Amino acid sequence: MAAARRHTLEVWGDFACFTRPEMKVERYSYPCPTPSAARGIFEAVYFKPQFRWQVDRIEILSEIAYIGLRRNETKEKISEAAVKKWARGTAEPEPILADGDADVTGSAGKGRTQRQTTALRNPRFRITAHIVPRPGYEDQQAAYDAQFLRRASQGKCFYQPALGCREFAAFFKLLEEDAEAPPPPLDYTEDLGWMVYDVFDLDRVNDCSAPPFITLFRAKIEHGVLEVPPYDSPEVRKPVIA
Repeated sequence: MAAARRHTLEVWGDFACFTRPEMKVERYSYPCPTPSAARGIFEAVYFKPQFRWQVDRIEILSEIAYIGLRRNETKEKISEAAVKKWARGTAEPEPILADGDADVTGSAGKGRTQRQTTALRNPRFRITAHIVPRPGYEDQQAAYDAQFLRRASQGKCFYQPALGCREFAAFFKLLEEDAEAPPPPLDYTEDLGWMVYDVFDLDRVNDCSAPPFITLFRAKIEHGVLEVPPYDSPEVRKPVIA
């Protein structure tokens, strides 16, 4: 089995929001991505069910600046059963009407609502991660690394990465190992307490049927760097399934 190679992406955008779960209704962002948000950026560039991404380090490169935004959010979502009926042609598609009174939407509780978002403004991060092949695919490690490097160096992605919320698009560039020394991270330290590590069981292939599996870890930013423990580390608290 080939040794795991670390890959580093520099990511940035106009806005970012990595929602703190304790804020509940109104969104308030962490100063840096959660490991699951960082994993999502790498998966947008390259992903296969035969491996998973392990985030190792998250570095903050820009000054932490917040901006208050009011955003429209719908109060409902389309059910999976309805989508299947539409695909089979056994039912007519019914759009979600974001605006209108009860006569238009069909219910006084539907439509849209305005929520406050405290987002990051002009964020920039440097994220390091490596590929962890699933059992039976360890001999493909070098091939996976090579494919990621090819795609990332050309700016290719399966879909546009996001900085937390889907509407906050992320741009990225690959930092090669032999490149010039990158700039140091922001001199910023904060104990974030318990942070969401991920919302799925990373040991299980997510085939769109995997149930939520919330894991946590004690996160502390030291001089602009958040060190992320491995998923199988005892530092990552996992729920006990009876």
